[in-house]
Amino acid sequence: MGIQDIIEGKKQWRAHVARVKALPQDYQIVYKEMQKYLFKVGPIDLPDGPLLPGIVDFFEEGAAAGKGVLELVGTDVAAFCDDLVKDSPTYADVYQDSLSGKPGAAGK
Repeated sequence: MGIQDIIEGKKQWRAHVARVKALPQDYQIVYKEMQKYLFKVGPIDLPDGPLLPGIVDFFEEGAAAGKGVLELVGTDVAAFCDDLVKDSPTYADVYQDSLSGKPGAAGK
């Protein structure tokens, strides 16, 4: 990863954060809680993948339609997040694979 990649990554992240800040306050609160939860659950492609920008797209559409954020995600935000990443490999999966000695495991 070169310096240009780092700079471009920071530009993209700042643009992402600006989109989040443009959301209504209740959407921002739920987004930040979802983000914290997803960083703890740890889908491998979270930092570079389409999940976080996709959530912002979804929230922007909901806000434009005049819906409340809980109408979109429900009252159990963690369950909503779990559904989003249920088929995604997580760092916990990689760790479990490395402990079980499965092929392709980290720690070869």
